[in-house]
Amino acid sequence: MSGINPFLDPARQTELYGHAARLASRSSALMRAKSSGCPVPETIVGLVRDHHERPDRLGLVLDLGCGRGTSSLILAEDLRPRRVVGLDAAPALLEQARQRARRLPGLLVTFHQGDFHRLPVSAGSCDVVVAAFCLYHSPSPQAVVAEIGRALAPGGLAVLVTKSLDSYREMDQLAAAAGLDPRAEQHESLYVSAHSGNLADLAALPLDVLAVEHEEHSFTFDGHNHVAEYLSTNPKYDLAPGLYGNSDALAAVLHASLPDRPLTTKSLVTFVVAQSRGGRP
Repeated sequence: MSGINPFLDPARQTELYGHAARLASRSSALMRAKSSGCPVPETIVGLVRDHHERPDRLGLVLDLGCGRGTSSLILAEDLRPRRVVGLDAAPALLEQARQRARRLPGLLVTFHQGDFHRLPVSAGSCDVVVAAFCLYHSPSPQAVVAEIGRALAPGGLAVLVTKSLDSYREMDQLAAAAGLDPRAEQHESLYVSAHSGNLADLAALPLDVLAVEHEEHSFTFDGHNHVAEYLSTNPKYDLAPGLYGNSDALAAVLHASLPDRPLTTKSLVTFVVAQSRGGRP
């Protein structure tokens, strides 16, 4: 694997997000392990309701890094804006998002491929822009936040979400102890570009920060087979040939190396709510 942080390496993006099934498997394994922490899309909806002057009369809501469309669909269902647009760089994920949206024909949700450094919307056109778990894919997240500021209408809100630098460190410890990646604990955090410690400062450059909230999310994997579902498609680790994308083979290594027991790990999730400069209309 490349020595470049995989979340900041353009050459890795097709590998990471070109197969929707891989992301779905990793996300499913993580969500089945979740033992504490509120669902993030519902938290975003609550923050919009708390901080937007007219949350029941929203126009355009833009969901950056929308992936398979989970947050976009919840924003549409719960906030009922005139329109939700999901933007992502990965065609495979967008196709899944469109398929899911077709099962909810009453919602005005569309999905588009694009670059969040150059948003395909006019200045001042968005009442809400959401960027959840995506800013750390940019080597210059400040440029993305500046674009968000350009897109927001007067009084519009940005809701930015990220994770702490030390998220899932217990997973790093397991990967090292099992010999899957002896340097697992030394790798740079995947979230180094935009993390819990710098997100508010990034937002404050072009926007007025209204609120910063932190919530610890805990996850308990029930054993090696469950852990392997997550580890086998985690780009952070330098796995031996044949292990990446192969949870059965990775689980076999874990079983051969360490006693099988549950693994509990944590992540601090940070929400920043910020308003377009100029305040409320």
